Amino acid sequence: MKTRTVQLVASPGQPHFVGDGFRVHNFIPSSYGMNMQRMSPFLMLDYNSTYAFPPSDKPKGVGVHPHKGFETVTIAYKGKVAHHDSSGGGGIIGEGDIQWMTAAKGVLHKEYHEEEWSKTGGDFQMVQLWVNLPAKDKKSDPKYQAIKNADVPLVTLPEHAGSIEVIAGDYKGTTGAASTFTPVHLFNAKLHKGGTADFHFPEHYNTALLVLEGSIVVNDKEKVPTDHLALMANDGEAFKIEATEDALVLVLSGEPINEPIAAQGPFVMNTRDELIEAFNDFNSGKFGYLED
Repeated sequence: MKTRTVQLVASPGQPHFVGDGFRVHNFIPSSYGMNMQRMSPFLMLDYNSTYAFPPSDKPKGVGVHPHKGFETVTIAYKGKVAHHDSSGGGGIIGEGDIQWMTAAKGVLHKEYHEEEWSKTGGDFQMVQLWVNLPAKDKKSDPKYQAIKNADVPLVTLPEHAGSIEVIAGDYKGTTGAASTFTPVHLFNAKLHKGGTADFHFPEHYNTALLVLEGSIVVNDKEKVPTDHLALMANDGEAFKIEATEDALVLVLSGEPINEPIAAQGPFVMNTRDELIEAFNDFNSGKFGYLED
């Protein structure tokens, strides 16, 4: 089996705030060439590296905003987020939980620091992915998957190396908690120092590794430190990671959706005419109502 190599290791770059509650680094899209087509089906990867928020009686966050044509996947590592959408979805994303929202034909959404957590403040660390939908599913009804950490299948690695949380896809016969429209693999690899894990994805799947804690070596040679992302080349199927200290790694891999991408702001469609339609639908109230 041919080994997949590392194409590049990307540093986080300068953070910026989304709303007033999410301090994010953009890995997709980025100046490293990780654009929507290169990383399909992943359209965006915003990483909120660990940041200490002071106590606040007014929860920080992002007010009501629209989405259409894709899915948002929020993974909470530290802190808590409360969120609601105009299709009736919502709740609290606690540490280790996942919010998988399918915007599809259009939805309004808001997300804030959870009220009680906001009052005490503390370390906050999150990842948000945008996952594209194929054209045939972009006008389907919105849906929502609230995935508690306790419901994420866990694979224990041999020789006390650590474990793999299978959020979506399949890891060595264990199926993930989330349902997806196209083949997507999303794992949290939690490795002890010196622990290893191997992965195998089809060569044409776009694959990346985000190191949230600790540091790793890929295929015994490429070092990837904390808060860096390793983009894997499409030149093989299998690769191995080893933790040089206790590490937490988000592993993402997916089959590209080979369709045109027309994106503007919170809308991702296939043509410019569909983008115009998305703005018209939003402005005419077809995404429903959500109070801020």
